[in-house]
Amino acid sequence: MNASCAWLQSMLPVTLSPDAMRDLITARCCTVDELVHLRDDLRDVVVGVVVQASRHPESDHLWVTKVDAGRGELLDVVCGAPNVQVGERYPFAPAGSTLPGGVKLEKRKIRGAVSNGMLCSARELGLGNEHDGILRLDTAAPAGTPFLQAMGAGDARLVIDVTPNRPDLLSHVGLARELAAATGSSLTIPPVARAGGVRIPAVALASREAHAGALRVALEDIEGCPRYDGVVIRGLSVGPSPGWLADRLVAVGSRPINNVVDITNYLLFELGQPMHAFDARKLAGPAVIIRRAHDGETLTTLDGVERTLSSSMTVIADQERAQAIAGVMGGQVAEVTDHTTDIFLEVANFHPSSVRRARRMLGISTDASYRFERGVDFELPPRALARAVEMLLTIAGGHIDGAPVDLRPSPRQPVRIELRVTRVERVLGIPISADAITALLPSIGFSVEQGAEDLEVTVPSWRPDVTQEVDLIEEVARLHGYDAFPAEIRPFRPGTVPDSPAELVASRVRELLVSRGLLEARPMPFVSGAPRGFARVANPLAENEAYLRRDVLDTLARRAEYNLSRMRRDIRLFEIGAAFIPGAEALPHEELRAAALITGHRHPPHWTDAHPPDFDEWDAKGLAEEVASAAYPDALIELVAGVGNALWTIMVAGEACGTVQCVGLDAPAWAAPAYGIEVTLMRVESAPVAPPGRSVVSRERIAPAPARRSLRYRPLPSTPPVELDLALLVPNELPAATVERAIRGSAGELLESLLLFDEYRGEGVPAGYRSLAWRLTFRHPTRTLRDKEIAGRRDKLLRTLEGELGVRQRTT
Repeated sequence: MNASCAWLQSMLPVTLSPDAMRDLITARCCTVDELVHLRDDLRDVVVGVVVQASRHPESDHLWVTKVDAGRGELLDVVCGAPNVQVGERYPFAPAGSTLPGGVKLEKRKIRGAVSNGMLCSARELGLGNEHDGILRLDTAAPAGTPFLQAMGAGDARLVIDVTPNRPDLLSHVGLARELAAATGSSLTIPPVARAGGVRIPAVALASREAHAGALRVALEDIEGCPRYDGVVIRGLSVGPSPGWLADRLVAVGSRPINNVVDITNYLLFELGQPMHAFDARKLAGPAVIIRRAHDGETLTTLDGVERTLSSSMTVIADQERAQAIAGVMGGQVAEVTDHTTDIFLEVANFHPSSVRRARRMLGISTDASYRFERGVDFELPPRALARAVEMLLTIAGGHIDGAPVDLRPSPRQPVRIELRVTRVERVLGIPISADAITALLPSIGFSVEQGAEDLEVTVPSWRPDVTQEVDLIEEVARLHGYDAFPAEIRPFRPGTVPDSPAELVASRVRELLVSRGLLEARPMPFVSGAPRGFARVANPLAENEAYLRRDVLDTLARRAEYNLSRMRRDIRLFEIGAAFIPGAEALPHEELRAAALITGHRHPPHWTDAHPPDFDEWDAKGLAEEVASAAYPDALIELVAGVGNALWTIMVAGEACGTVQCVGLDAPAWAAPAYGIEVTLMRVESAPVAPPGRSVVSRERIAPAPARRSLRYRPLPSTPPVELDLALLVPNELPAATVERAIRGSAGELLESLLLFDEYRGEGVPAGYRSLAWRLTFRHPTRTLRDKEIAGRRDKLLRTLEGELGVRQRTT
């Protein structure tokens, strides 16, 4: 959904900046993906005050002026406009700025006089066609104020990710309603200018059929169209839209076409109600019939494509043929053109599933179908029709033929829900009084009646997502403000369902592996696989990974190869995820497993052990015993000799539950051997068949989960590191920790790791000193570091150490 900030502001009594609108909408209802300043090409233009003006000595039409642009000095500017006056304010583009169209201004001489910029006309700013004189600004803003800020000339567009359950937010009215509630103000839809003399006849209510003037309107497909409104307007004039209307459509990314079509598009974005105008003279009968399409029936839509219809689609037809696909797109035959004088305006409510079915079968999507598929307010058509008629008669002229029609076979009753105040407190964890709820919910259109203890809430017609009490409680929480809830844990809990046994086991294993220094990976469970032995995904994300893995270690091996290709020798990864074993059934058997892969040094290098040994099979065996014990705390764990790559088989109470193995990797020559552990986390015993009417309780044994820790996840680095070794002469009485703190404080934000790996005393080291060697690893998150950058950081670091601690670099 694209929304115009200026459009939203016109509906609010309080002034909000585009940034404030973005933050409020994101915090209260849906995410704003992007804020686009539409006139960002005017960002360099400021308010300039002409302080002096005199004729150019070598020209009879140029002026030499001195302009105050808020820089603390007056700038010489040559101007050719005849209307420049001392003391007036004008838009000023200084030298170095870029004007709309890409014109970059430079300081230059014009007939011997220096010009440091330009006083601009409306045409040069893209704000009109006037070019004879510069644009005088009616503002008291001080010199140097950004032009957009002073004049409000730049609209901004909000790109909003509206969730499918909130169709009311697919309109400016819906968004403004939320902003009004957030600011404690009220929503106002601006009246149509000069529409005071428009008189609309009373609507003709009917169930299936009525006449709009001489036009017969018949509703045959009630399932596909539960409500249909329309009106005939004759004698209007089709032409360009007024500037304000065209600007509003451009602001939301739409293209102006003509005043009639633009009004229907304007109201789609304002109210969220799609509507369509037909050329009434091209409707045979004259009639409008809402029916099912005939199998094989064809229609050339507005995009010029001939489409074949089926009987599952709802169409708008005249007496002879289909003229539009209901809720999706109109047809070319009855399209409104510059020669149209009479129109039939359709404002309807089409069923979401009917529109979705037609749209998918035809392979087209429009702004109208997007809204109808999510649900348009059933009660909106009469109000939208009245506003459309006001705008059409005011902008395009003409008159109404007969009375508007409203075909509604089955009126709908509003949804009423009982809301228990005690339930609100139990779910949200804090007490919210009935008076507070009564104040919150009406701000977004709900009506609330207080009973003796509980509340009875009537849901507005534009909120189809609110159907039960818990939905209302969510609205109360949202309106109260999520940031206003206390951070501490409250005694209430919505349910009494215990944690999943699988989650409890996984938590124990995760805590163990993290405590052993392993990093958790969260890859997708897809592999390249093979036609046999792997389960294929019906709709894979990519054909090169179209199969479900049989082993979790297979995925970790690919992650290890990724790290090795980036010069990372020490790798410690684990994953808790699913493996899929094909069987005789249609679906594969799924197992929850924990897998760990380790290669490289047993522990990080240290000055006490500069060259630590590599991780070996005995280390893997010890870690496997710990993992199995965490998964099965009460069972007998044994490791017996395996077969092939399996060094050991992990036995739990006499049953095989995992392996310890050598992992073959596509690795460089300097890589160490890789060892893997994979354990099935839950051993679920087969349950006996229960007699009729009785259930069987699972016999799993689950130990209490340990206290949970908060885990931090960060992406693996994609840029290469730069390692720098520094040998420093450190006084014997100075602790190494003090030197390390100084290094970290001076090395800057690009220092990724700092490792003390060597200590030396002896020849070449002065008395009273020892040589300590640190390895500094630098990395930038988005680019490769340059040698000059590292050299500069090293020199700064050495100066700091010598100046603060008397520590200098060892050179021998």
